[in-house]
Amino acid sequence: MELTKVEMPNGSNTPVRKSARRLRWFKETLHRQADALHTQLGIQYAINDDELRVLFLRWLEAFEAQKPTETDDKADFVDFASGLMLRELIKSKPVTVESLPANADKSNPAYFWPEGYLYVILCLNIRAAVLAQEFDIEKHDYPELDDLGAWWSFKENVEVEDVNDDVNLAIGFFDLFAGVEPNWSVPGSFFARTLLRKRKEPAISMQRSSAIEHPKTILDPPTPPVKAL
Repeated sequence: MELTKVEMPNGSNTPVRKSARRLRWFKETLHRQADALHTQLGIQYAINDDELRVLFLRWLEAFEAQKPTETDDKADFVDFASGLMLRELIKSKPVTVESLPANADKSNPAYFWPEGYLYVILCLNIRAAVLAQEFDIEKHDYPELDDLGAWWSFKENVEVEDVNDDVNLAIGFFDLFAGVEPNWSVPGSFFARTLLRKRKEPAISMQRSSAIEHPKTILDPPTPPVKAL
């Protein structure tokens, strides 16, 4: 699936990585993303700007607290910071759905969980803009966005309804939708994420060499958590 694009506000030639840390820019981008989904899918959203302000400040505090200093970590931190934003959006629930089109098919993830869909698409679009500007990384296809099973697991695991729910898993699910290997064990810690990535890099390199020499070798994909019923 391709993303529903959004025209981001002009930040006077300010890079998106810096504009995204400004409340006014972020608020305008969220409103524009909701309008774009309304045009494409017929979903009518209502946005609580007061709630948006509170969650944005909470995200900014978490962003600054975990921002890395090593150059090699900066691209990965774009993914992590985007996941942090998704976490805060889900915690605060600043968006509600006023109406769906009469023919809305709930097997479409956008209609299955319209608020969550908006949050994910917004964060993916901001992430894509930063990666393109700062690292010359382009990505146009997101296969997991079509997977209703992934969306069901996402919604069941991160909507905080009881003590067993962990909204930090939103970061892992964001990685899943972005096509990045998630860290399901400690998703809310960038330090832990970095350690895990650096430990795996030599092992992954060896696995890939083995797979080339022995074509039957299969690299197993990560498995998301399953919430106990």
